[in-house]
Amino acid sequence: MLLRLLLLAIVGLALPASAQTLDKIRKSGVITLGYIDGAAPFSFADGNGQPQGYSVELCNAVAEGVGAQLKRQGLKVRWVKLTIQDRIDAVRSGKVDLECSTTTWTLSRQQLVDFSLVTFVDGGSLMVKSESGTAHLGDLEGKRIAAITGTTTERALRDALARRKVKAELVAIKTREEGLALLREGQVDALASDRTALIGVVVMSGRGGGQYKLLDHDFSIEQYALMMRRADPDFRLAVNRVLAGIYRSGAIEQVYGRWLGPLGPPSVLLSATYFIQTIAE
Repeated sequence: MLLRLLLLAIVGLALPASAQTLDKIRKSGVITLGYIDGAAPFSFADGNGQPQGYSVELCNAVAEGVGAQLKRQGLKVRWVKLTIQDRIDAVRSGKVDLECSTTTWTLSRQQLVDFSLVTFVDGGSLMVKSESGTAHLGDLEGKRIAAITGTTTERALRDALARRKVKAELVAIKTREEGLALLREGQVDALASDRTALIGVVVMSGRGGGQYKLLDHDFSIEQYALMMRRADPDFRLAVNRVLAGIYRSGAIEQVYGRWLGPLGPPSVLLSATYFIQTIAE
C-alpha cells in the first residue's frame, strides 16, 4: 500500500493537474473562460449580463477552435466573472481555463502563470479633466493620481514619476469606474490606466461630453495576452494555433473593427504585432 501511494505521488509530481486541461475539456465538454467586467472595449457585461468585447470574442473563437481540435461537437463555454485582484489566482487554482481581458504579459507574472500569443498592444496613460491645464506628467507635481493597485500600470507609473523626479501621491483604487468617480468629483487630479481602457470607461459611463482628455505621451507599453496555467504546453499550443490562424487569415481586422474601429485604425506597432504572429502550421 505504501509503495502504491509513493508511485501515485511520483506520478502526481511528473504530471501536474494543470497539464490535463485538454483532457478535462474533452471529457467534460466544457471550457471555462474568465473575464473582467468594466474593461470595455475588451471585456464587459452587456445589458443581459453576457460577456462582450474584443478579448471575449477572441476567447470565444479559441473555444470553438479548441473544440474542433478535440473533435468535440457542441463544446460548451462557461464564463466566470473575475476581478483584477483575483484573476491570477483564478487561473492558478483552475477556477478558469483561460482569462480573457486586459492582462499584460510580464516575466514576473510568467513565474506564476503562462500566456498566449500577444492579443493587443496598448500603453499606460493618464486621463485628466479637460479644464485642468495638465499637459505633461511633470504638471502633476504635488497632485493626486488614482491607479489600480497591483497592476503593471501602477508599477510603471511609479517608475516614470521617479525617473522624472515628480512627487505625486498615488491613490489606490480597485476599479477604473471608482477612479473615474474620484476624478469627476475632484478627489484626484488624474486617473492612470491603459489608454484604450481609459477611453472605454468614459464611453461606458455615458458621461464623456468633452469633460476629460488623455495626455499625449504614454508612460509604458502593455502587451495583452490570454492567461492560462503553467506547465501545460499542449493547451497553450491549442490556444495559439487558433490565434495564429486568426492573424494569418486577416480575421483580426474584423474583430478589431467591431470593438475598436471608432478609435481609428490599428497603430503601426499593433499591426506589426499581428503580422509577426502569423505563425505557419
